[in-house]
Amino acid sequence: MLKKLVVLSIIVQLSACGELQQVINQLPQEQSGIGNAQIAEGLRQALDKGIDKQVSKLTQEDGFFKNQLVKIALPEELQKVDKTLRDIGLSSLADEGLKVLNRAAEDAVGEATPIFVNAVKGITFSDAKNILLGSDNAATLYLSGQTEAELYTKFSPVIKNSFDKVGADKVWSNLITKYNSIPLTNNVNPDLTDYVTKEALKGVYTMIAVEEKEIRTKVSSRSTELMRKVFGLQD
Repeated sequence: MLKKLVVLSIIVQLSACGELQQVINQLPQEQSGIGNAQIAEGLRQALDKGIDKQVSKLTQEDGFFKNQLVKIALPEELQKVDKTLRDIGLSSLADEGLKVLNRAAEDAVGEATPIFVNAVKGITFSDAKNILLGSDNAATLYLSGQTEAELYTKFSPVIKNSFDKVGADKVWSNLITKYNSIPLTNNVNPDLTDYVTKEALKGVYTMIAVEEKEIRTKVSSRSTELMRKVFGLQD
């Protein structure tokens, strides 16, 4: 009896200071019937859905170029190239230069989608519950932190091949040659493969985060029974 009174007293005190919900969140996961392994699998399913539904949009024509969330802009070094070429009447070439960077990313993401799928399969959630109860993009941020360096290594050659495939290498070789031939300009020779690889990866994570937020905030977006159970814990 005394023990029950003590427990009740603690609960009342915690409730008064707004900490009761925190205590509930820290209860053993098994009481909800869902353990850490199931939560981790639910998070993987959410990330997989992000790749299937959102990242696949990036592989379509204009998937990057007309999506303001992920559109690849020119790096700072090339913004002066763009302006100078427009100033001397080469706007169409400058426009094409920007477009082919995005085309290369669109092509590369399509080729490299299995790389992203495998990254999700291989990820280990060491603290799945805290990620579940985190921000709207907590799982995506964790995926990025755990996989970005490895994905860059695997993705960069795909970007390089896509540059050749969509003709971006020739467009930018011509564009930079014209710029470097203009009097009183400083020559540029940017590593566009590195830049587009990083920007394309950023775009992939951005779109996965879009779907993660949908799953967290809309029950109708939870397409499997496990996702409904897991994300129901954070509602």
